[in-house]
Amino acid sequence: MLSPFPLPVRGIFLWGDDRIGARCFEWLCRVKHWAILGVGVALLGMPPAVGGTSTLKDAPKALVDEAWQIIYKSYLDRSFNRLDWQAIRRELLSQPYRDREAAYRVIQQTLVRLNDPYTRFLPPHEYRQLLLQTQGQQVDVGLTLVEAGELFRIQAIQPGSVAAKADLKVGDEILAINGRGSDRLTLERATLALRGPAGTKLRLLVRREGKPQPFSVELTRAGEIPRTVNFQILNSPRVGYIRLSGFNSRSQQQMQEAIEILQREKVQGFILDLRHNPGGLLEAGIEISRQWLDSGVIVRIQQNQREETIRARQGALSQLPLVVLVNQASASASEILAAALQDQGRAIVVGTPTFGKVRVQAVHELADGSALVVTVARYLTPKGRDIAAGGISPDVLVTVDASTDLELRLNPNLVARPTDPMVAKALELLSTKISNARHVQ
Repeated sequence: MLSPFPLPVRGIFLWGDDRIGARCFEWLCRVKHWAILGVGVALLGMPPAVGGTSTLKDAPKALVDEAWQIIYKSYLDRSFNRLDWQAIRRELLSQPYRDREAAYRVIQQTLVRLNDPYTRFLPPHEYRQLLLQTQGQQVDVGLTLVEAGELFRIQAIQPGSVAAKADLKVGDEILAINGRGSDRLTLERATLALRGPAGTKLRLLVRREGKPQPFSVELTRAGEIPRTVNFQILNSPRVGYIRLSGFNSRSQQQMQEAIEILQREKVQGFILDLRHNPGGLLEAGIEISRQWLDSGVIVRIQQNQREETIRARQGALSQLPLVVLVNQASASASEILAAALQDQGRAIVVGTPTFGKVRVQAVHELADGSALVVTVARYLTPKGRDIAAGGISPDVLVTVDASTDLELRLNPNLVARPTDPMVAKALELLSTKISNARHVQ
């Protein structure tokens, strides 16, 4: 299968971004050759260097030039934010670099000049973490945190978890996570920092009431890879509720299983909850769209003057009525899915406007194991809408209270609550659709 268009880059294609900050987590995505959707780094072949990095004997300087070359060849904005990119190369190569850390700093400073928050540099350890995240290899330790001033307090400990076996109690305050002070972390960042590959260590600095001094707790992460798909049956009407909290390498299969199980249970409609879903694997986003759509465009991808479309393949798993729930933290791949279902008339979208992340990044691994995340394309909805300014506008606007929103934000496995006004509105809309379908029959 050919890629939609031949991008002159080597890398991993991304949908989603960690710069969304306090509103949602990072679930970057990667695909092989764009349309050869699946696993692995996309090795499309680096273009020949402008001026040739091979002539540079200084390794840190060669690294800086390698980064410059990648931006020159693949960056979406060919004006480079109205910068003279060739002059910048001369400037970069005129400087001495004592070591790789110096090269890293210069690369980061140069990328800032592009004024693009999505194009950024990843040191080797951050790049390795990204690869693990996109492969869905993160596991949890079983802690739920809440804010307590500038610190975090343990609100709950999952029974049987790694945390349950450690010297931790509900009410303990977390002063630092892996050496980073809690006052320097948002609650979302702290929750994300608790997760990691199975077998890795997590170090917490803990303060407990009644103990005079803080103490350290070290946990070894273990357990199953977190699910991104959770589901249940709601009654009156009988509806299958599916929450999709992110897109990783297992999401597509989990979604298929959820749809098939719920249909065997004779549900009459579906609610697909994409709230606080910040994106993830492009493959999963496209294939999950195809599980709900029989035909039509899923997304339009633009790079410079070229546009390609990705379409459904007559393989929908269900034709039952569908309502999609979104909010301000539904971003990137979740917006692709919601917009495709909305534009094709397949679903009613309920909630609040989405985040509006409409840029595509490619991750390029550098020679020393670091990487560049580079904006290479933009996407439009099937009807050609650019949602950068205001996100996807729901068909039915419904808000939720702060406590319900916080609960959803911190617990990706949380399923439907009867007090949730968006779920209540979805059930109301589905009840009408189901009733009308009966009358037609």
